[in-house]
Amino acid sequence: MPSVAIVTLGCPKNQVDSEAMASLVEGQGLRLATEPSRADVIIVNTCGFIEPARQESFRELRSLAAGKRRGQRVVAAGCLAELNPGLLMAEVPGLDGVLGTKRWHEIGEFIRALSLKPTRPPVWTGESPLPFPSPDRAPAGATAYVKIAEGCSGPCAFCTIPRIKGPFRSRPSAEIIAETADLVRRGYEEIILVAQNTTFYGRDRGEAEGLAHLVGEVLAASPELPWLRLMYTYPQHISDLLLETMAADPRICHYVDLPLQHAHPDVLRRMRRPSDPEAVLRLIERLRTAMPDVALRTAFIVGFPGETEAEFEALVEFVREVKFDHLGVFSYSPEPGTPAYDLEPSVPESVTEERSARLMEEQQSLSLAINASLVGRELPVLVEGNGDGISVGRTYRDAPEVDGLAIIAGEFDPGQFVQARVTRGLEYDLLMEPVDGA
Repeated sequence: MPSVAIVTLGCPKNQVDSEAMASLVEGQGLRLATEPSRADVIIVNTCGFIEPARQESFRELRSLAAGKRRGQRVVAAGCLAELNPGLLMAEVPGLDGVLGTKRWHEIGEFIRALSLKPTRPPVWTGESPLPFPSPDRAPAGATAYVKIAEGCSGPCAFCTIPRIKGPFRSRPSAEIIAETADLVRRGYEEIILVAQNTTFYGRDRGEAEGLAHLVGEVLAASPELPWLRLMYTYPQHISDLLLETMAADPRICHYVDLPLQHAHPDVLRRMRRPSDPEAVLRLIERLRTAMPDVALRTAFIVGFPGETEAEFEALVEFVREVKFDHLGVFSYSPEPGTPAYDLEPSVPESVTEERSARLMEEQQSLSLAINASLVGRELPVLVEGNGDGISVGRTYRDAPEVDGLAIIAGEFDPGQFVQARVTRGLEYDLLMEPVDGA
């Protein structure tokens, strides 16, 4: 039987798909290899969301294809594979096949097709998606992502996700609850619910409070779960019931991820996004009233076509007013096939880069002040690694990979919660010491 290695690029939603593919591979009698160089088949789960992500995917595929040994196969899977399979085959010499987002559940059959040495590389994309496959997964570490929906029905002018993933489809709640309970039984300490738009969960089925009910059911079925975190919570769908649910149960991390994209109404209208910044400010006030210790994350796009200096300054002022705990900045990437692709006037790259740097500089000073204000506060830390006399982990205020770290004096076991006190706040990270008895 051939051995298979899966290389994951892109977002946590891709990681979930890779874990499910790995489980399907093992379930069909194939062997997983931890090192791509030792595998017979290398599956690269690509990202195709924006141009820098696509270029990273191309680089990884070209490198692996150029270095493959005799008889080894390299396959492109995931978003870029679904978005533009023809370009992949043309631009990656030696690529042995393409497996799109709507057919990854057929990975076993695909690998068997490869083993038959077809006369031309197989390209499996574009079929109607089946119901969500729910194989056993084996995530690494103490944190597991659980995907609650697939696709997106949003109208955002800059986004390719609807073309890649199809319309929004909520996963059956019973499957989500069962998967989460299984992960908790295996010892995972943090479950993160993800989707393209998590707060839209159930609305495609006419359920206005789908996410709030799902969260309550997940927690009821897994009473021993320490942390439940929600990501990609779009502001227009955050209901009063969801707020009440988050505030009422201490196992839900008081952490809200709001993908806002901009703060000037004219730019938001061109983006085809909700265009009322005042409504966002009112929501943030509600969030902070319901959860005074809430940590807020957002992401903005700078350099969107037509963005004037005045519109950008309005965004900077909005950031100063809100004081987000965490903030990501993306330079606009024109995506072929999206409504924004031909918008004019374009913003020069040099101006976009300058604005991105200016906004991040503003956020760094705000983040430093917020972290400094936490000195003396005691918080539980989920340890993720240790060495050289310190441990590294995260508080509830930080999501994996995208936010800061908690650095604790002393070595503690990964997966352990340690009660620690903040001794110093840095621009992104917290220095901490264990409290007595930890």
